[in-house]
Amino acid sequence: MGKSTNRISRESIRTSQLTLKIWHPNCWTLETTAAVDAGLIAHGVYEYSDCVSALLTAYADRTEQIDNLVTEIENSEFTDVVKRINDYFSPNLRTHSAGNATEELLVEYQPQNSIHDAFVSRGFVPEEQIRMQNGYEYWTVIISESRTTIQRRLNEIRQEMNAEIAIEGMKSPSTKTPKYNSTNRLSERQREVFELAQQQGYYTWPRETSASELAEHLEISKTTMLEHLRKAEAKLLGPQR
Repeated sequence: MGKSTNRISRESIRTSQLTLKIWHPNCWTLETTAAVDAGLIAHGVYEYSDCVSALLTAYADRTEQIDNLVTEIENSEFTDVVKRINDYFSPNLRTHSAGNATEELLVEYQPQNSIHDAFVSRGFVPEEQIRMQNGYEYWTVIISESRTTIQRRLNEIRQEMNAEIAIEGMKSPSTKTPKYNSTNRLSERQREVFELAQQQGYYTWPRETSASELAEHLEISKTTMLEHLRKAEAKLLGPQR
């Protein structure tokens, strides 16, 4: 009986990929991206000497929006040091496709103002760069545990960090989905516009929303919204390389 139970327990453990939408209080990335129409992509988060240092790309449609975002970050009570590092950052890490305007940043802050360790210490391994936009963090993580354990650990993080965590997608080796995610070819802004258009019924017939309504929701001009959408469609419909 004992061997059978152990075998069942082992079989229930699988490697899963989760897509998460996260909000938690006292977070400078969420507060600043909620205040300004610009986003952040975290390339790396490192903790040393009771301080967290993050390498990020700020992206937006216009450079003045990035300037506004940097000002918000500098004024946040939850950050210690903010540096613009375009002249020093490795070109291999830059994310030029993130938006029409980008800038690389180094931000230092206290670990209690970050949810990063709460995930990593529980076996959640970031598989992609962490995105922050519109006051939320978007994580793609992998973890090798049973679904019961995964749910328990997510609940622990919710309670420990007073966080809201929504599972927007979950895949395992048995999930029948294509290995290639075509939206990975899009810039962050293009993906945001395209996914919103899908969610709001822009591609249904008859349409449930208009281009003007999508632009108003994103607080950008209709021309800019259509430009992002057409570029996204061209990439998704074009040949994969």
